[in-house]
Amino acid sequence: MTIVETAVTRLRESIKANQTRGCEVRLDQVSKQYTQGKETVVALAEVSLDVKAGEFLAVMGASGSGKSTLLNLVAGLDKPSQGDIFLNDQAISGWKDNQLTLFRRREIGFVFQFFNLIPTLTAEENAALPLLMASQPRSVWQPQVSDWLERVGLKSHGKHYPAELSGGQMQRIAIVRGLIHQPSLILADEPTGNLDSKTGDQMLFILKEITEDLRVTVIMVTHDPMVAAYGHTLITLKDGRILDSAAR
Repeated sequence: MTIVETAVTRLRESIKANQTRGCEVRLDQVSKQYTQGKETVVALAEVSLDVKAGEFLAVMGASGSGKSTLLNLVAGLDKPSQGDIFLNDQAISGWKDNQLTLFRRREIGFVFQFFNLIPTLTAEENAALPLLMASQPRSVWQPQVSDWLERVGLKSHGKHYPAELSGGQMQRIAIVRGLIHQPSLILADEPTGNLDSKTGDQMLFILKEITEDLRVTVIMVTHDPMVAAYGHTLITLKDGRILDSAAR
């Protein structure tokens, strides 16, 4: 086992050791600045945050408030300018790119606003993408995908391509893709942004129900207070700072 695999395995074991299998997330005085020409833009400013294992955290704020930056930092897609990020009490700020990539592949599920389905793959192949990337054979992943598609009401749509699906159906496939590899953390970026309100409510109900059943930690960012109401806890960001925080 390589050093990278050992580090990620240790984190997975610490997650499994918890009664709740979700990942604990902690930000300690995290800031992120970008340079644009001669100006320094502050995307996040000294944000401290504790997300319990199995918690559904909604992060609300207008465009430019720092929501997406926060998600990118937690996912290890970007590094903080100051402060530390901890997943189950292990600091990831100093991890190398290959460690972070392996962790994302195994422990994080993503749900995006624009679905990001691959048009040349069927619905079941899109849903199985994390398993395909792990080189699992069809005989292993297909039964799992079939069970998941039945759970979200799309078992008969497995052979359909994205162009043959509605927006709501594509987002359900995206939710399955985010959960199929049994991650401990779901990061959702405006997951209802491309859906009408009724379909969006259905998607959020499915996401919350499934993640609560699996006891997965969820961090969802949104600009919509109706969407944010689905979280157990709500924080509001403004100009890169936490303006308000409330448990529901």
